[in-house]
Amino acid sequence: MTGFRTKVTKLTTMNHLSSELEASVVIGMDVAASEFYTSDKTYDLNFKEEQKISGDALKDLYKSFLAEYQIVSIEDPFDEDDWKHYAKITREVGEKYQIVGDDLLVTNPKMVEKTIKEKSCNALLLKAFETVLINSFGSVTESIEAVKMAKRAGWGVMASHRSGETEDTFLADLSVGLSTVMCIVVISSQGQIKTGAPCRSERLAKYNQLLRIEEELGAEAVYAGVNCRKPVKPY
Repeated sequence: MTGFRTKVTKLTTMNHLSSELEASVVIGMDVAASEFYTSDKTYDLNFKEEQKISGDALKDLYKSFLAEYQIVSIEDPFDEDDWKHYAKITREVGEKYQIVGDDLLVTNPKMVEKTIKEKSCNALLLKAFETVLINSFGSVTESIEAVKMAKRAGWGVMASHRSGETEDTFLADLSVGLSTVMCIVVISSQGQIKTGAPCRSERLAKYNQLLRIEEELGAEAVYAGVNCRKPVKPY
């Protein structure tokens, strides 16, 4: 809702989506809760006027959102070290809703393995460039292994751009190659890609590449739609 600015409030937009476009538009939240996690292990919801709540209270707030709006996915709902509340929300709503680990997992196979064992989320945010360029342990090979582990566990996989992107279209090709794409193309599997509202050239470049891939594949390109979370192709 920040890709294009309009003269309506976010709440008005969400109410419209939930009531008028229920069948065709759903909502995914990227909370980045580590950004408002405090030293006393609470979550401060208002940076201007302190409004701290516990992890359990934040979990219940998310559940109220899920009940009221067409939300299907929540990314980084808690601090990256708050494993307890990740596990709680996954246990309570994970059968129906997607709980995505980004800061929790950093596309690291070791973290994915730990999270699978502890059942702390049910989807991987794939940031191949984060693994290769920022984290010293990383490589594209490890990113692919993380995807395989996630799919074997029955997780969803969401390929994602970075906040400081270029017009390089590698992410679109990687997404199709790993069968993670929800938006345009899927071959023998289902999945998801997140690359922002189509309002800037670095984002449009990736969507245009997906369209070119779809054109090349022809009838073999299948739209995943509501089946985007469940992998079909065995890994």
